[in-house]
Amino acid sequence: MDALLQNFRQLNKSCFIVGASGESGKALLKELIKLKPFSRIVLISRRKLEYEDEELKKLEQRIIDFDKIDEVHQKDFEGFDVGYSCLGTTRGKSGKEGFIKIEHDYTLSVAKASKLGGAKHFHLISAASVDENSHLLYNRVKGQTDREVSELGFERTSIYRPGFLLTDRAERRPMEKVMVAMIKPVTCMFPTAISVPIEFLAKAMVASTISNEPAGVHIIDNKEIHRLGNSL
Repeated sequence: MDALLQNFRQLNKSCFIVGASGESGKALLKELIKLKPFSRIVLISRRKLEYEDEELKKLEQRIIDFDKIDEVHQKDFEGFDVGYSCLGTTRGKSGKEGFIKIEHDYTLSVAKASKLGGAKHFHLISAASVDENSHLLYNRVKGQTDREVSELGFERTSIYRPGFLLTDRAERRPMEKVMVAMIKPVTCMFPTAISVPIEFLAKAMVASTISNEPAGVHIIDNKEIHRLGNSL
């Protein structure tokens, strides 16, 4: 993996991240800063992100209105080799319409703008339980988004379907502590079964980026996330 990382660095590629303020986005950015596979990282978000770390302060930030990506912000997505979508919310936090808007509409708009902008590799964080035919809103919307992003025709599309993400979340979601307590025995006995540390997800995204995997759509499940996360 060290050789792959060194070879990738020599290509002087650039990337953007949407959703860098969320837990997954933060973990990904931390790994990218540490491993430095890219010569240029740009954060695209709805507001400026404040950092204390000097290296993070130097990153270029582009502020956009996600409702107007097609009409106004296409140029903000041009000139990147790789795009990372770490957008996410919950129905409890954003309501039904807000959940659909962020998880589907915004994510798809970002992917389309990335494709038009010339990106060859697009990364999308999804979920293990996706099912476009499900009666559950979360599973159905995630499944629809996965399919529509897959159909855009990137040279490579990496869709991550992690289990329960283990993280010290700054903003605790309802019932999250209960869930952690419930799955802890299973996690101890079967580490790759239903959960994954968020740091492993971030490492897996970097490992996939620098890998020599063939062109096409790659669905990366929880077990594979563990494997890739351990490879860095």
